[in-house]
Amino acid sequence: MALTTDQLKKYWDTANILRKNLDAAEYKHIVLGLVFLKYVSDSFAERRDELSAAFSDPKSDRYKPDAKRLKAALDDRNYYKEVNVFWVPETSRWEVIQQNAKQADIASQIDNALYEIEKENPKLEGIVERRYADARLPASELGAVVDLIGSISFGNGRHEASDVLGQVYEYFLGMFASAEGKLGGQFYTTPSIVKTLVEVLQPTSGRIYDPCCGSGGMFVQSERFLEAHGGKLGDIAIYGQESNPTTRRLCAMNLAIRGIDFDLGKSDGDTFTQDQHADKRFDFILMNPPFGSNASYPKEQLINDVRWKKYGVPRERPANYAWMSHAVHHLAPKGRAGIVMPRGTLTSSQGGDDAIRKAFLDDDVIECIIDLPGQLFFNTQIPSSLWFFNKEKSKWKKKRDNQVLFIDARKLGTPISRTQIEFSDAEVARIADTFNSWCDGKYEDIDGFCKSVTREEIVKNGDSLSPGRYIGTEEVESENDEDFATRMQTLTAQLSEQLEESHGLEVSITRQLKGLGYEI
Repeated sequence: MALTTDQLKKYWDTANILRKNLDAAEYKHIVLGLVFLKYVSDSFAERRDELSAAFSDPKSDRYKPDAKRLKAALDDRNYYKEVNVFWVPETSRWEVIQQNAKQADIASQIDNALYEIEKENPKLEGIVERRYADARLPASELGAVVDLIGSISFGNGRHEASDVLGQVYEYFLGMFASAEGKLGGQFYTTPSIVKTLVEVLQPTSGRIYDPCCGSGGMFVQSERFLEAHGGKLGDIAIYGQESNPTTRRLCAMNLAIRGIDFDLGKSDGDTFTQDQHADKRFDFILMNPPFGSNASYPKEQLINDVRWKKYGVPRERPANYAWMSHAVHHLAPKGRAGIVMPRGTLTSSQGGDDAIRKAFLDDDVIECIIDLPGQLFFNTQIPSSLWFFNKEKSKWKKKRDNQVLFIDARKLGTPISRTQIEFSDAEVARIADTFNSWCDGKYEDIDGFCKSVTREEIVKNGDSLSPGRYIGTEEVESENDEDFATRMQTLTAQLSEQLEESHGLEVSITRQLKGLGYEI
């Protein structure tokens, strides 16, 4: 069963009306927490009905002939755990919450319900956020949200229910990200970019890792790809890390709703200084790390870190090459990675970026670069690209040693709002099919779209990885868009502070910025 876009929009519109003056960043936890509570409760109820039917059937090998033995069996946590269903105490079940939706203390009841579920299920410890009473949403409005979530038809059976709830959860995540604007991008990567990464990497088995996993979109799309190609959840193992504790909870709930097992480390924490999976290597890595002038890592603290041993110590700010080096370090011997990066990383010569890029190329771990159009992301207007790494290119049917596939996708994308575009499924398929044909030997260069380039030619171009340079579509632009944008962000902030301190500087500062093409 699948909900239509109109149905999802109807639920969202109703939920958003109830939000009123509550901030979207706060309200999303109210709504998504209830979606999670509804799911675990419904799954528990269905499993209990299954067991009751089996234990009451004399022909079943689980038959319990008397009421006492039947109750003991129904209360055995192992019967629920064996099918990845969480145990839900009686006071935490959805029918109880629904019955009390109009009570003045409904917020406290929901907090207590989540607390009891967490107590019974150690895997959920620290994941279910209890903030209903603190949110101070009027009881009548919170009760209306409970009624809204309760009204959603989740289909028949746990698998169908998880699909529908997953759709609701993902749609609401996207809408909250849009409502939060730039801040929303910190926990949410737009689906068409995630699909592109997954369709190129094709994770069908092994360990999958995202070191800045946000709300878990990379994992969910990997699971969908797996199922679409005849695989099953047990074929992949999910590993992630997230520095924001609230976002980490969103991810855990997102995965739990779909019945996906996961390892997000022992706690939230900075990936560079508190690597939760330091001793592990992964078959697939997907990531969309933070962009911009605030994206840094403590270089001096980690100057001798093993992750920099092979390719060199990355500059501290922005931490783009640190993120890429972290990923390549964590790849298994035949592992592959897909990473969202600012376009500026393709040509940057600042702070040793060019030396590390050369080292990547000399080690032949870069297999594909995709240049992206603007307006694909909530959180940045900095032009972006996709980098794909491969520790063993020789495994492809068409040996691609010392070659890189360049794709210019800047003309793709369809508007979905005034400020944002997305790739259609057909466009994602076109990109993935181009890459797959490059791997299996059926590939041909396409003018204006893609070209396979040798290491020798890249050397002649100063180790630039700008697809347009090789495809013939390069535009006249700054040597390093991202570095320039970052410097201007910092400069503008500094000068604005000075404006507040001294009116006497205003004329001079305004003149300087205007000369650079910036108005304040």
